[in-house]
Amino acid sequence: MTSHRKARPTRNPLTRRALGIGLFAAGVAGAATAVPAQAAGGVSHAAFASDHVFTHADRAHHTQARDSFTVRQFGTVNAAAARNQANAVSAGCSADDACRSVALSFQIVTMAGEHTHLNAVNLSDAANKKCTGCQTLAGAYQFVVSTPTAFSLNADTQRKLADIHHRLDELTRSSLPAADLKTRVDGLAGEVTAVLRDAVANAPKGDVKPDVTLHRHLDGWPPAH
Repeated sequence: MTSHRKARPTRNPLTRRALGIGLFAAGVAGAATAVPAQAAGGVSHAAFASDHVFTHADRAHHTQARDSFTVRQFGTVNAAAARNQANAVSAGCSADDACRSVALSFQIVTMAGEHTHLNAVNLSDAANKKCTGCQTLAGAYQFVVSTPTAFSLNADTQRKLADIHHRLDELTRSSLPAADLKTRVDGLAGEVTAVLRDAVANAPKGDVKPDVTLHRHLDGWPPAH
C-alpha cells in the first residue's frame, strides 16, 4: 500500500433505552480515559471515554505492535460519548528490509438509562509511507452494551474477557501475515460479542431487550475488509 487511506469513522448518535453493567477494565499500550459527570445526588448524568492505540514502524524500529482492551462502565446516564481509535504507520522501509506496524483497540462500553443519548465514534487508519513490502494493520472494535436495568459482570464473564484479552496480546505480538491476523482478530471480536450477549441474557428484564452492538473498522495492507 503506497497511499494514506482515510479512516471512515462510525458515528452513532442515538437515543435509546440503555443500561448498565459492572466494571471490568484492562488496557495495554493505549491512551484510555473514562470521565463520568456526577449530579449533586451522586448519580451520573453524562460520561465520556476515549481509547487510542498508535504504532509507528521505521528503519530504526522495524516492528511496532500494540493493543488495548478496555471495558467502561458509565452507569446510569442521560448522555454518553465514546471514542475508540487505532492508527498504524510504516515508513521508509523496503521489500528486503520490511517493517511491521500493528495497532488494535478493543473498547467495551456499558450504560444504563431509560432514554440515553449516545455518540459513539470508532475509527482506524493505516498508512504505508514509501514502505514497499511492509505489513501495516489498524483495527478498531467498539462494543456498546445496553440492558433494561443495571447489573454487574460476574466473575465468569470477567474471566472469559480476560482470556480473550490475553489471546489478543499474543496475536498482536505474533508474526502472522496481516491477512491471517485480521481473520484471527475478527474471531476474537466474535467471541467478545458472544460473551457479552450471554452476560446480558442474565440481566434483569425490562421494557426493552438487552442489546450488544459491534462497531468494527479495519484499515491496512493487504487491504482490510
